[in-house]
Amino acid sequence: MRPWKPVMRAVAEDMGLWAYAVINASTPMRSVAGIAGGMVGTVVAGDLAAVASPVDLADYGEDALRRNLEHLPWLEAAARAHHGVIAEAATAGAVVPLRLATVYRTEAGLAGMLVRNRADFHLAFDRIQGRSEWGVKAYAATATVTSRPASQATTELRSERGSGAQYLSQRKARLAASEQARKVAVASARDVHAMLSSVSVATDLHQPQDPQLSGRRDRMIMNGTYLVDDQASSEFTAAVRDAAVGSPALQLELTGPWPPYSFAAVAAEG
Repeated sequence: MRPWKPVMRAVAEDMGLWAYAVINASTPMRSVAGIAGGMVGTVVAGDLAAVASPVDLADYGEDALRRNLEHLPWLEAAARAHHGVIAEAATAGAVVPLRLATVYRTEAGLAGMLVRNRADFHLAFDRIQGRSEWGVKAYAATATVTSRPASQATTELRSERGSGAQYLSQRKARLAASEQARKVAVASARDVHAMLSSVSVATDLHQPQDPQLSGRRDRMIMNGTYLVDDQASSEFTAAVRDAAVGSPALQLELTGPWPPYSFAAVAAEG
């Protein structure tokens, strides 16, 4: 590995700097391609360095970003490239990720951000040093509401004419069973979160994802992130396996380790 090269100075009016993360100025690392293929380097201020690459403001300026962030294919590609640079930086040392689409017009502006937020960045480094983020999603093992084809429902209604009370009673029982299954899954998710929290340094619970985002038809009950000491990663993954075995009402999905996106936030607006 070799130290990052300084970023090409963004002196032209039509150029800016896409910022990915903040690292220690002494962190060595391979140079990689970032957003729009620009080669990534560093902007240094004291003992901190911002990882960044040059971008054309016609495509990545404020107005262009506002349009592009509403275009899902563009957003997915940008997020992958942004994460790729952060993940590469994380292999060399502690990294504080910056928010997607943080763009500065000049190196001086980016360096000034490092100076203004120096204390906050050092607090973040103290919190995440030697630690990684893991994600655990919990899904209900069975659907909480059973949907039936319209033809089947129509057949049942026809067969149960004259027995409306029986039909309503059965429907009420199905709904009650569905609600009970949901309560059991939620209670199990609470137990799982408590177990995983006991082997984590910090935790964060996010809003459960819609099936369109999660890519699964099962209902997501829990969407948790956990900051874990790297030396305790085996203990944490073992705890997830134990939780999966002991929670038949849930299906658990483990991801990671990741750079600590959820635990290293610093308000550094571009």
